Amino acid sequence: MSGGVEWALHCCVVLTSAREPVPAARLAQLHDVSPSYLAKQLQALSRAGLVRSLQGNAGGYALTRSPAQITVLDVVAAVDGPAPAFVCTEIRQRGPLATPPESCTAPCAIARAMAAAETAWRDALRAVTVADLAAGVVSDYGPDALGSISSWLSAEHPGQGR
Repeated sequence: MSGGVEWALHCCVVLTSAREPVPAARLAQLHDVSPSYLAKQLQALSRAGLVRSLQGNAGGYALTRSPAQITVLDVVAAVDGPAPAFVCTEIRQRGPLATPPESCTAPCAIARAMAAAETAWRDALRAVTVADLAAGVVSDYGPDALGSISSWLSAEHPGQGR
């Protein structure tokens, strides 16, 4: 999983507290990350329909739907794509003791184990929403945590553009 997933998830959680669209530069400043790097993650979220980009002076990013309707898996798929983490290359069909292709009609034990792990991983990520993550922030840091973020995001900061 790429580091972009972490940043995208943090942005989604932060956007749950925003009263208005948040410029990418402001999100980058909040997280102390390169604006161009974060912009790539926000563009991926936008392409996946998880956030929308609004133009103009009051522009920025906002969630497209309730945080309870956006899963961690949605964000992972948006940033890293839907491909599985493990792809079997049929190693058993190589080398001096290769198994003939006609004998490889079912996945091997390794491929089965990795497929089961992939399913469990995806199910676990699908079971957690951005709303759950935001609730975790409140649980970890107190009831004012997201309110403080919201206040910081909406405070006047000269030179902050989209």
